[in-house]
Amino acid sequence: MGTKIGIIAGEGDFPFLVAQGVRDFGDRPIVVAISGHTREEISALADEITWIHLGQLGKMISFFKKSGVERIVFAGAINKPKALNIRPDFRAARLLFRLKSHSDNAILQGVVEELEKEGFSVISPVEYVPTLQTPKGVITKKSPSKKEKRDIRYGWPIAKKLGGMDIGQTIVVKDKMVIAVEAIEGTNNTILRAGSLVGQGCVVIKVFKPNQVSVVDQPSIGLATIEIMKQAGCSVLVIEAGKSLFFERERAIQLANECGISIIGIEESPDELD
Repeated sequence: MGTKIGIIAGEGDFPFLVAQGVRDFGDRPIVVAISGHTREEISALADEITWIHLGQLGKMISFFKKSGVERIVFAGAINKPKALNIRPDFRAARLLFRLKSHSDNAILQGVVEELEKEGFSVISPVEYVPTLQTPKGVITKKSPSKKEKRDIRYGWPIAKKLGGMDIGQTIVVKDKMVIAVEAIEGTNNTILRAGSLVGQGCVVIKVFKPNQVSVVDQPSIGLATIEIMKQAGCSVLVIEAGKSLFFERERAIQLANECGISIIGIEESPDELD
């Protein structure tokens, strides 16, 4: 019958891809869907499903235990502004109370620890969708110019420092100046803000944050990212190779090529551009 794999499903297509990947591996997707975040169609791919409100940690754990789940994956983002309306149950409230910070990393790490205390093993969803990992190198026809490479070298360490403070994953730079920094509004709105401020030619850099909980949270880009960059007039997208997810890759690359946008996967350092 296959192993029962618990899926904590958030927004977007990712939960669907993971659930299908679980099925393709011969395992059984047992889904916890979050009201107001997860699309209802996920029910069609689930062997078992329950719906919870964000913050019902105790209900989620009880469901997975009752269903006989031992391994759990997280798939899909949670809308941060919506998350401000969280109504935690007793177990979630106790977790939030003991955390020093309510940043993404702190909360995710806390939830993982709670699950592990109950005997669950939290694994990376990439095990079921390995082709989503971002490759290394220039992914598009167009390579960055010398000027754009200078902006990448300037912005990369800044993005890493901001990520280490758990502020956001994305910054936008131009002419060795930081134009916009991601906070609660998300990557797309950060890009649009940068375009509205300085117009054409910005470089978007999205990194894996130091101390980020890799098994539950990876940076991601996709077709929508390129559409937003086109709208904002941005010319380069830099993403961390091997530690990020690239959705709708073929269509995104096609659009980037049509618009003259460069997409680059950097594994460790901008020195790889030389």
